[in-house]
Amino acid sequence: MEKDSALEARMKRIRLLVLDVDGVLTDGGIYMGPEGEAMKRFDIKDGLGISLWHRAGAMTAILTGRSSKIVENRAKELHISVVRQGCTDKRAAYKELKAELKISDEEIAYIGDDIIDLPVMKRVGVSVAVADAVPEVRDAAHIVAEHSGGRGAIRETVERILRAQGRFEEAAALYLSS
Repeated sequence: MEKDSALEARMKRIRLLVLDVDGVLTDGGIYMGPEGEAMKRFDIKDGLGISLWHRAGAMTAILTGRSSKIVENRAKELHISVVRQGCTDKRAAYKELKAELKISDEEIAYIGDDIIDLPVMKRVGVSVAVADAVPEVRDAAHIVAEHSGGRGAIRETVERILRAQGRFEEAAALYLSS
């Protein structure tokens, strides 16, 4: 991990937060019924964190290896319009995402939990591992969240970046004012 001042400088440049789904936006559990995938668990605090991020004028994207109507629905609910599912090669999907959004590596933070995330994590301005990420991901991350995937790691990351940018109070003003 980097020294605090270098990491803070990196965080100040972030405009796009890219999220993995299973193990980051969810707790990694997939509840299967006789007809196939039935449910995923999402954390409401992470959802509010994403809303704060958007209130601050920043963008969010989803980049996931699996495909699910559930993810499409959750992304729509959270106003995440950039969703890439079924990305077995996240490096290629990330490259396309950057080109589409006309954004540089230094302006992107990525939150991951498993080795499929490493190719992207090694390129972005700020890489974040959830607390329960595999050791290789925790070792590669600029930040290791205190919270696990689907249990507040996104909210924690958003608040940390917004505070580094001096934008948290403004983004949360609706909720913090008396």
